[in-house]
Amino acid sequence: MERKGFEELMGRLEEIVERLESGELPLESSLELFEEGVEIFKLCTKRLEGAQAKVQKLAKDLKGEFYLTPLEGEDEP
Repeated sequence: MERKGFEELMGRLEEIVERLESGELPLESSLELFEEGVEIFKLCTKRLEGAQAKVQKLAKDLKGEFYLTPLEGEDEP
C-alpha cells in the first residue's frame, strides 16, 4: 500500500466508505474494510504532513540570507 500514489489511496478510501455506507456487508467484512480504511487514512495523513512541511515559502532577510517561513495562515512555533 505504501507504493500507491496519494490519489489512488484516496480512491480506495472512497470505495471503502461507499461499501461500508451501503450496509450490505456482513460484520466481519465491514470490520476488515474499516481496518483497511484506517490504515489508508493514516498513510494519507502522513503524506499530507510531509507535503505541508515541504511547501514553505523561501524568504530573504535584510542580510540577503534565505530562511523558511510558515505557510500563510499557520501559527508560528
